[in-house]
Amino acid sequence: MNKETEQYIKSKIRNVKDFPKKGIVFRDITTLIQDPDALSTTIFEMKKICSGKKIDVIVGIESRGFIFGSILAHELGVGFVPVRKRGKLPAAKMNEEYEKEYGIDAVEIHRDSIRKGENVMIVDDLLATAGTSVATAKLIEKTGGNIIGLLFLIELSFLNGRKKLSKYNIYSMVKYDKD
Repeated sequence: MNKETEQYIKSKIRNVKDFPKKGIVFRDITTLIQDPDALSTTIFEMKKICSGKKIDVIVGIESRGFIFGSILAHELGVGFVPVRKRGKLPAAKMNEEYEKEYGIDAVEIHRDSIRKGENVMIVDDLLATAGTSVATAKLIEKTGGNIIGLLFLIELSFLNGRKKLSKYNIYSMVKYDKD
């Protein structure tokens, strides 16, 4: 993606100061997804990142990963699998716990959602500390899936989440080097 396109996408992301708490700048994507041209441009660029990779399924992380992941899966002609927060999936599932700044949480996937050997691209809106991303990657590996990469709309590089995912290919559309 060229710098002009990156700047265009970044310009469509609203910055909300002191949310969810004082000192944090929240990167709000609702302004991007409300704009048909910005959303289309974002998906087009995500599709380009996936081009040439043999992807069998897109896994989207709850909740905003569902937005980009499901559209991207449709565009690529592959299936979409949701990874949900604990207690949200109805059938046989497996889970993976991860640490949050205020305790332990978990994500879940249906046991039969990915077949052994399937190539998976994980999609989410934000790479920050990488807790949910690492947990999701572990779930995919438990199912026998091959992780082709993790694709993020936004990377908060100053939080060093990428380091925790160093064994995978990481793709991020826009980066913020400071809060």
